[in-house]
Amino acid sequence: MNSDVWFALMLSALAGLATTVGSVLGLVVRKPGPRFMSLSLGFSAGVMVLVSFVELLQQGIDTVGFLAGIAAFFGGMVVMFLIDVSIPHLYKAEKHTGWRRKGSPALMRTGLLVALGIGIHNLPEGMATFAGALESQSLGIAIAVAIAIHNIPEGLAVSVPVYAATGSRRKAFLWSFLSGVAEPVGAGLGALVLMPFLTPAVLGLILAAVAGVMVFISFDELIPVAHSYGFEHLAIGGVITGMAVMALSLWLLG
Repeated sequence: MNSDVWFALMLSALAGLATTVGSVLGLVVRKPGPRFMSLSLGFSAGVMVLVSFVELLQQGIDTVGFLAGIAAFFGGMVVMFLIDVSIPHLYKAEKHTGWRRKGSPALMRTGLLVALGIGIHNLPEGMATFAGALESQSLGIAIAVAIAIHNIPEGLAVSVPVYAATGSRRKAFLWSFLSGVAEPVGAGLGALVLMPFLTPAVLGLILAAVAGVMVFISFDELIPVAHSYGFEHLAIGGVITGMAVMALSLWLLG
């Protein structure tokens, strides 16, 4: 594989393993402040929404045409919707950091279900980072950073109930780590499946579909959870700031 593919795989791995940051937070500081969570999740949503509409979808449309690009965009949203309905990942579980009943089977089951759900949701996110990085390194970095930010509370969502149920930091960290590994696995699958057929038209369709995936994640998960911390204005401030930072970076990078 050439250097661009290795770079794309590395970015996906780093973004996915950001779940371990959330795991450490859950084990050390138990719960980041609600203001921080609201702002950071809003920021991540802003980055993902702007890069989806300004960069990914536009490049897809420019490559394959409006109808095909829009169809791929909504196709990406439908895929994420079906995954979300079929395998909910209990994203808001990170709010229950007060659970500390060691030995609770219900808590252990919750933690493992969250880990499984997050792992499955991370597969298309890994493909998204991989496809973006193949288009350009700067675009791949922007997507990876946004996904890494929103993976932090997902790691928290896994580690807290597992730690509460077992009292084992090692087990809590391990399950959080495994849920994040799904992201580079998704990128690897993308490399194996897509590379032999990767023409400009195929890449254009993939980029448009990735835009749909990222918009769905932003509207279905990031923004609602950012609001759920009770700081609505801080959440929308994070969205606006994320959009502004992403727009500035795209302008500076030309």
